[in-house]
Amino acid sequence: MKDKYVAYVGSYSYIGNARGITVYDVDVEKGVFVKRCEVDVDNSSYLVSSPDGRTLYSIADEGVVSFRILENGSISRLNTANIRGMRGCQLSVDAEGKYLYVAGYHDGKATVMHLNPDGSVGSVAAGVYHKGLGSVADRTFRPHVSCVRTTPDGNYVMAADLGMDVLKVYRMSESEGEMLLVDTISCDLESAPRHFIFSADGRYMYLMYEVANIIDVYTYETGPKVPKLERIQRIPSMGERHSQLTAACAIRFSSDEKYLYCSNAGDDTISVYSRDAATGLLTMLCCLPVSGEYPKDLAVFPDDKHVAAINHETGTITFFAVNYEQGLLVMSANPVHVDEPNCCEIVKLQAEQ
Repeated sequence: MKDKYVAYVGSYSYIGNARGITVYDVDVEKGVFVKRCEVDVDNSSYLVSSPDGRTLYSIADEGVVSFRILENGSISRLNTANIRGMRGCQLSVDAEGKYLYVAGYHDGKATVMHLNPDGSVGSVAAGVYHKGLGSVADRTFRPHVSCVRTTPDGNYVMAADLGMDVLKVYRMSESEGEMLLVDTISCDLESAPRHFIFSADGRYMYLMYEVANIIDVYTYETGPKVPKLERIQRIPSMGERHSQLTAACAIRFSSDEKYLYCSNAGDDTISVYSRDAATGLLTMLCCLPVSGEYPKDLAVFPDDKHVAAINHETGTITFFAVNYEQGLLVMSANPVHVDEPNCCEIVKLQAEQ
């Protein structure tokens, strides 16, 4: 019996016809999404699923919303939780499904939420507002927390701030409801660190910069007081020929982590890299157009042979077969239309317990 997958795409709902989350069946072999239904969420700007694939979380105007992922892939609302701040821009969940991490672009806040045993969102466990001034650039002049994740060892919480050009490292004190700053990693001025991800073995971190249009590769080691991060590579997020007004948007691994992908707005491309699992280093294979504008996110199909570009400005999802040997992206299906898509999460369906 073949595994079944469903894709959830979050959209702004304040204009246009999108209702919030669009549910698609995933045709893995053909590399395309087939629309099933829509679910009401106020301006779903980011989605993430729980590690066990049974719960979906969405940012909304009112905070964060949780959904039970049913056996057939439909979603049923569990609850809505207030994050005690302005609306978020990115979500992540720890490996144990114990906490939900929320990045606050508008108010510069990193928030940690309790997750209940049934997957619903509980109360605020801890939170911290970043303070200070960045440069005089339009995008980087005050705190804008763009990504929050726990470290692979579970000992620290890291927050990228593209307004302050820093990566802050916290130790969370649940008993005190505080996030205690233990280290600050300074980035280049006006580079705007946007998203970072860790390899599954916990040895490497990949940090993408929105304005500088680069990806930094770091080694990661835990420590008793602070983690040890050492940069070992810097590589462009786009090809040699590109628009001057380009912003790196999203990075994703293939399921086997042999490849890494990065989408670029303005240039409207996806870059594909091979990844050496032993050294963590990246080699660019290609950087090619996505036939859409502002690929705010991308989704890698479970077969690692196809990729979808989530094109916010044109309101389309475009699909490509990936030829790693020749360094090519070949359109594999007709575009799917959805108003102002922001994010995509592909989930493997689980049997009900």
